[in-house]
Order: sequence, then structure tokens, then C-alpha cells
Amino acid sequence: MAKLTHEEILAYLEEATILELNDLVKAIEEKFDVTAAAPVAVAAAPADGGAAEGPSEVTVTLTDVGPTKVAVIKVVREVTGLGLVEAKGLVDKCPSAIKENIKPEEAEEIKKKLMDAGATVEVK
Repeated sequence: MAKLTHEEILAYLEEATILELNDLVKAIEEKFDVTAAAPVAVAAAPADGGAAEGPSEVTVTLTDVGPTKVAVIKVVREVTGLGLVEAKGLVDKCPSAIKENIKPEEAEEIKKKLMDAGATVEVK
């Protein structure tokens, strides 16, 4: 079997559809007994009693993908910097934390983008 170069592999990945990439990920997971799911850290509760002014750091959680999954995956990629496979895995594991320990202003921007894409989002 001919060995593929990195450029050939990347060229294929650029041209592949979401369904083709999904099938490829599943085949890799089965062949090598691995998972492509990105680890999600759990946010710790704030230790200080400053709840009166509101939280200084929040977590954006995707609670429902909605009817436009591809659009939601694109937004998740944009706001997290994850690759396509990782972003899809995060969306597939809904509910999942998209971004943790961020400023409330940034969380609202992310929430708006995800909601515009058709998702249901929770900010805690």
C-alpha cells in the first residue's frame, strides 16, 4: 500500500463532507479502540462570598443543538478554536460545556452566536 503524505491527507480532509468525516472518525475509533471526544473540565464553585455583585467567571453550556447542527458546529469551532472533529464531538455530547471560566460579557456574545445558529444555551 502506498504511503500518503501529510499534504494528501489534509487535502482529503479539506474536501470531505461532514458525513464523510464522521464516518472516518467512527472507523478510526473502532480500528484503534480510541475515542475522539474532547475532555471537558468541571468548573469549580467560587470560594469567596462575592455573589452579591454577580459572578466574575461563568461557563457557557450547550443544552440543545436544535435543527441546524452544522451551523452550531461552525460556531463552536469559531469560539473554541477546536478542529472540526473535536467540535463535532463536543456538540454530539450535548449537554456540554463550550467555554469555561470566562467573563460574563464574553459568555453573552458566545450565547448570542450559538442561539443565532439555532442552539439552546445556558450561562452559569
